[in-house]
Amino acid sequence: MGFVLRWAVAFGLVAATWNPSQWNYLRWVRSEGPGQLPLAVLLGLLLFAAYVIYLRATLRSIGAFGMALVLALVGALLWVLWDWGVIELSDPDLSAWIGIFALSLVLGIGLSWSLVRRRLSGQADVDDVEE
Repeated sequence: MGFVLRWAVAFGLVAATWNPSQWNYLRWVRSEGPGQLPLAVLLGLLLFAAYVIYLRATLRSIGAFGMALVLALVGALLWVLWDWGVIELSDPDLSAWIGIFALSLVLGIGLSWSLVRRRLSGQADVDDVEE
């Protein structure tokens, strides 16, 4: 359940920043931001802080190579699904949602990887010794 929650928060973070619907931070800032500047800055800083937490944890746990590897695996999976006719990538909205899913999966795996590695290997990270 821990991974699903971390991934769901990552998905919410990426989707709240931008998605193909009208309900996202960037579109709201463009239309309402000038009249709501203090709120736009506050929400932008909250999103920025969440990205810093997720990206820092992801880079520390799986690194840039691991991030590229997860994206490559997701890309290969999408290629197989497209080749088998399961998904059609001609719809730009669907493609955007798939991209949001892929990015959130990278962040969710990055935030959870230390816990997965500890369960598989029995070895704790230096930051985990106090637990």
